[in-house]
Amino acid sequence: MAAETSTDLVVLGAGPGGYAAAFRAADAGMSVSLIDPAPHPGGVCLYRGCIPSKALLHVAKLLAETEEAAAWGIKYQRPEIDLPRLRAWKDDVVKRLTGGLGDMEKRRGVTHVRGYARFRSAGSIWVDHGHGETTTINFKHAILATGSRPVALPMLPADSPRVMDSTAALDLPDIPPRLLVVGGGYIGLELGSVYARLGSKVTVVEMLPSLLAGVDGDLVRPLAKRLAVLFEDILLETRLESARETDSGMEVTLAGKDGKTRTQTWDRLLVAVGRRPNTSDLGLENTEVETDGDGFIHVDAARRTREPAIFAIGDVTGQPMLAHKASHEARVAVETACGRASVFAPRAIPAVVFTDPEIAWCGLTEAEARTAGTKIQVARFPWAASGRAATLGRDDGFSKLIMDPETRRLLGVGLCGPGAGELIAEGVLALEMDATVDDLALTIHPHPTLSETIMEAAEVFDGHSTHFYRPPRRG
Repeated sequence: MAAETSTDLVVLGAGPGGYAAAFRAADAGMSVSLIDPAPHPGGVCLYRGCIPSKALLHVAKLLAETEEAAAWGIKYQRPEIDLPRLRAWKDDVVKRLTGGLGDMEKRRGVTHVRGYARFRSAGSIWVDHGHGETTTINFKHAILATGSRPVALPMLPADSPRVMDSTAALDLPDIPPRLLVVGGGYIGLELGSVYARLGSKVTVVEMLPSLLAGVDGDLVRPLAKRLAVLFEDILLETRLESARETDSGMEVTLAGKDGKTRTQTWDRLLVAVGRRPNTSDLGLENTEVETDGDGFIHVDAARRTREPAIFAIGDVTGQPMLAHKASHEARVAVETACGRASVFAPRAIPAVVFTDPEIAWCGLTEAEARTAGTKIQVARFPWAASGRAATLGRDDGFSKLIMDPETRRLLGVGLCGPGAGELIAEGVLALEMDATVDDLALTIHPHPTLSETIMEAAEVFDGHSTHFYRPPRRG
């Protein structure tokens, strides 16, 4: 059965970018249809990504603290893991949040359309609801927010239950005695940490010379040191050559940088080697929308594609593939569709790795400065000198500021330690406000807090940090 309708704006994909766009457009008075196969808004982030992973990482952190508390004179028996109940709790978190978004959708008058959409033209899409039911929606504007999916490795059996991507891993099918994580990026390290805390012996294999490629090495080192204890093994500059399923598990052959191979068996494999945009099979060939060789959509500063009526936001537009970036791009796309001048030009986009310790950064990194030949000055304040960090039993972190030595303008912020993801927002705001390091140093921070470490890092530049001494630079 086929139906046809019209709307001011159609949004393809109900993740953090898509539902933010739909809600903002509805608030502006537009009629909006939000298309997604799920029953409520949320997308990968809420259903199969950010939210369930952070729920499990909170559990992992709690388990770690029960072990570390022995050093403070508090001893616990080893916790018992009730996996079905843990899985149900995680699913309930997702259900409550997505259900709440569904309520917001109804209150705003957004029409939720379940199904998969394809463009018929630059002003019409066709939605397949399944069971032979379809709808044609004519629109004035469209926003593509279809997100991304995990990259699969061709040498691995695609139909083996022993091979998991991030989605399968978040379902917690079991706690494998031996788990191989393929990929030393943030997804692999976050989920590897969860399974290690739950009881798996975890090995991480990474092709590149370091974990978290692209992140400043000093930020990664405290995490790498802690993971070296938590994980069974971390194999850098190592490549997965082949894998086959046997009665005892997945038999995997790995090759090191010296060309030597080793074969070992793991109960499960978690593949976390990146994500690719969901831009295939959308009927883009029926429009003027253009993509690059990797499938990412070309957009201008207003998030408009080569097709004037069609915008694109989020993962489909390229790196960084972050939910909060998509949400802010949604604002720009909707404002532009409403006829207002708007561009996506942030000074800083924060990034967070929710491991233990957490790593967060924004703005210019030291690695980027070196590559570009940019003159910078760097100051670090070790959390070993923080009273608040001492009360938490965690002195392995630090705060880092990157400054323009001529203007003293803040160029970048890096943090490593518990709660770094919460603290980084101060750095983002400072960069957006074009603050100097003096602005940070003169801002009164509450004591005792971890936020003080940002203030004291600013004071380090001139050798005035109260709790850490470094002779000031002369001349």
